Amino acid sequence: MLKISKQSNENIIEKIAAGKIDAITLSTSSLVDDIILEMHKQGVTECIKKGLSDKRADNTTVPFDLTLILSIAAKMRVHSSLTDIPFALTDHRTICELGYSMWDKQKKVGAGLMSEGIIRNLIGRYSAGELISGYSRILQTQIMPHMNISPDIHILDCTKLEVNYKNTNYENSGISKDLDGKPMRGYKLATLRGIVKDSGIIEDIRFGSANIHDLELSRDMILKSPVLKQGDTLINDRGFLSRDIINQLKTVRKVNTYVPLRKNMDAYHMAVSIAQKGNNWQAHPRKKRVNQKISFVSALGSFWRSDNPQNDVDINACVVWDTKTNEYFVFVTTDTTKSATQIIKTYELRPEIEEDYRQLKDFWKLEDFKSTKIHVISFHIICVLLGYMFFQLFTMTSAGEFLAGKAFPVVMKNYIHRSCNYMIIYSEEIFWVLTMLEVVEIYSNCDPGTKEKIAEILKWL
Repeated sequence: MLKISKQSNENIIEKIAAGKIDAITLSTSSLVDDIILEMHKQGVTECIKKGLSDKRADNTTVPFDLTLILSIAAKMRVHSSLTDIPFALTDHRTICELGYSMWDKQKKVGAGLMSEGIIRNLIGRYSAGELISGYSRILQTQIMPHMNISPDIHILDCTKLEVNYKNTNYENSGISKDLDGKPMRGYKLATLRGIVKDSGIIEDIRFGSANIHDLELSRDMILKSPVLKQGDTLINDRGFLSRDIINQLKTVRKVNTYVPLRKNMDAYHMAVSIAQKGNNWQAHPRKKRVNQKISFVSALGSFWRSDNPQNDVDINACVVWDTKTNEYFVFVTTDTTKSATQIIKTYELRPEIEEDYRQLKDFWKLEDFKSTKIHVISFHIICVLLGYMFFQLFTMTSAGEFLAGKAFPVVMKNYIHRSCNYMIIYSEEIFWVLTMLEVVEIYSNCDPGTKEKIAEILKWL
């Protein structure tokens, strides 16, 4: 039977003397516990509770926010299975700060604290849409205001999430092509990444099947997301080329767009021709790009027309010339106050979202779905993204600023886990945190029968 135990100041000696001890576990430190603890102190865990409400009755046994926090911690430990969730927090400090812990009285200590069926039943109360929109709501209405985060530069991109091509049971999956042009089955995730100091957070998401076009999946987010404010900058990839949307962003939302042009566009050819004719090339601002030069070209709006040209806003460009390969690249913006250097420097922030995707897939196992049910897949996705966001927020605090600019996989690899000098003792709905010395002193004063019961429990440590 699943039990929620709350911390107590009751006399533990009486419980032990009566042989009413159900479980004992060691406290061990971990970076994940440090991050969860700091997020709790910062009020972020409370934000999650407010942003995605519990759909069950008020007298539920397992608080939904506890399940969410444990799930996020499990993803940070790269545990993708639902059965791994209860093992996520091991530090007595975190458990004490949360005020409660979880265990199963009918199982041995080493067998797990929560059954997979219980978690599936809980997740099953939420649709995939509720979970995905819940992530964006948690960020936008709770965490970002609470932490005073309001990025003014945003990166838009999509990534495909691949599953077993032959397994047709993945709900709402679609068929598309991978980077090599081969058919793949799966989903697509659209994200807005807000740049915050030297880091960033994924502040809005959309989720669909792999065969949906990037622009269609993202359209509603681009035009309606509250994270895009007047005066902000949106950096796009070629997959989001739409004259109408660029016009709306500039005229309605007052958001400036940066996007590369395709080589088959009239505006591309005109920009290259003007740059070649002017022959006013400058060194690329990034010293590593020694073979590249840049040139500024203005007033290209008339060479990229929508169906309603009277609504077209003007665009300027930075033309990049690779002198080694003799190739040209054109990056345009609706912010007509920027120079060529400013345009290319801004656009070259875009690879940050690609690094996010790389880490989320390679280390965080974003595509490691343990179920073909769309609501379970969505739950996995939002917990991974929340865990990734926890680490980014942690590096912005005084407790974690020493990790700023470092990748979470590298930090985890170099982290040294250690046992703490504490034990957690459970007795029905109560738990205590005691030092090893206190446990030894209590044990020495117990009668032989009680000592035997304690010794039996200790075998599972």
